[in-house]
Amino acid sequence: MTRLISAGRDTVNYPDRGATAHRPLPAGYNHLRHRTRLGHGRAVFEGAGTAVTTFHAHRTSGMRVQADVGAVRPGSRVVVGIGLGPLRIDAPCQVIWTAYEPARIGFAYGTLAGHPECGEESFIVDMDPDGTVWFTVTAFSRPNTWYTRLAGPVVPFLQLRYARRLGHHLRRLATTG
Repeated sequence: MTRLISAGRDTVNYPDRGATAHRPLPAGYNHLRHRTRLGHGRAVFEGAGTAVTTFHAHRTSGMRVQADVGAVRPGSRVVVGIGLGPLRIDAPCQVIWTAYEPARIGFAYGTLAGHPECGEESFIVDMDPDGTVWFTVTAFSRPNTWYTRLAGPVVPFLQLRYARRLGHHLRRLATTG
């Protein structure tokens, strides 16, 4: 069951809350959709789902993550550290929706004030009826600071590169335990 956070508790810095749960994505943003095959079977699905919803996949792919809960739930706050050393930028987010279903596990978070972008990103693990397990990152975003506007098309390129990296690390986590 996909659970969407209520608008009253929401403090995201963009108007299209929850849009990663629907199609099409809203106009006026850069769009990203990247899908990675993780493997096959219930064990791969459950391992990947746990790694995604506890931020273990994010951490092993090189991000610094500070979360206010162990497993995500609507309303959870998370700060993702982007960059290295003194060039690290903290990107605050709030979990907008979660999915804990028999063949679908994941969540989406939206950007909060202070994030260099504004928009939303979802991280979903799906299992097809034949047992094939997939990881999909879907996002819409646009610059929210002078430096992300200055970076122009480099930011969407880096987002795609990170989605690929996350899928690669998640595949390894899900198949090796």
